[in-house]
Amino acid sequence: MATSYQITATKIQTYHRCPQSYYFRYELGLKTPAFFGSAALGTALHQSLAKIHRDWHYLDPLPQMDWLLQCWQERSTNLSPGQVTEGQEILERYYQNFIAPETALKRPLAVEGRIKGYLRVENLEFLLWGRYDRLDYLEDGLELIEYKSNKELKLPTLEEIDLQIGFYYLALEQRYQESLRQLSLLSLRTCEKMSFDASADHKEWVEATVSQLALRLRTDEVWEATPSEGCARCHYARYCQAVSEHPEPLPETGRTRGQIQLVLDL
Repeated sequence: MATSYQITATKIQTYHRCPQSYYFRYELGLKTPAFFGSAALGTALHQSLAKIHRDWHYLDPLPQMDWLLQCWQERSTNLSPGQVTEGQEILERYYQNFIAPETALKRPLAVEGRIKGYLRVENLEFLLWGRYDRLDYLEDGLELIEYKSNKELKLPTLEEIDLQIGFYYLALEQRYQESLRQLSLLSLRTCEKMSFDASADHKEWVEATVSQLALRLRTDEVWEATPSEGCARCHYARYCQAVSEHPEPLPETGRTRGQIQLVLDL
């Protein structure tokens, strides 16, 4: 029985940025350096916002700040005193900017959701899998909202955002029979909300990109590097001929192309 090839928005963005980097990371399974640091505060903030919007009874037009503090208290038990104070300040600013000015708090379609869709190209079936923080109704479609809790907000390039939009456009259309109209990135620390319009053009671009990926998976043709300014930050630069005249040999991973293609519907 054939297995669908799982793909995410991050995978599509990586492939578009550099096919060789995609090959090293996802096909050969080369490891990247682990990220060290505490993500506990960000996790607690995301969980609190999910509870705030999901569990509010919506019998009154707007919740009071006490409701946000109650949600924060339940989700911040494992944080340091400094993190608890910092998180509370972030939620207070969130309330003043995104809840207090409204006449009524709108019930979201879903929070902390998971979606999946399917796309078949080049005789391969792709499973589109992703997560999102919040999904709201608009007058003519859906708005997908992502919370960003990092101290330094690093935005994807416009092309990467367009691919992300197209990915969710495809998956949400299959799941809800509604079109994605807007992708919004909301910085919790600055209370800045950046919104990007979505259209069927984004979906078609993702379909074309996945079609290119499918062709490589089926034929095992060269996964060429795409030199750019990002090469200096690439974890795989040491193995890349586009960066070094004498690249290091690839490490043993225990995975081969033959093993990878066995799971594809050829």
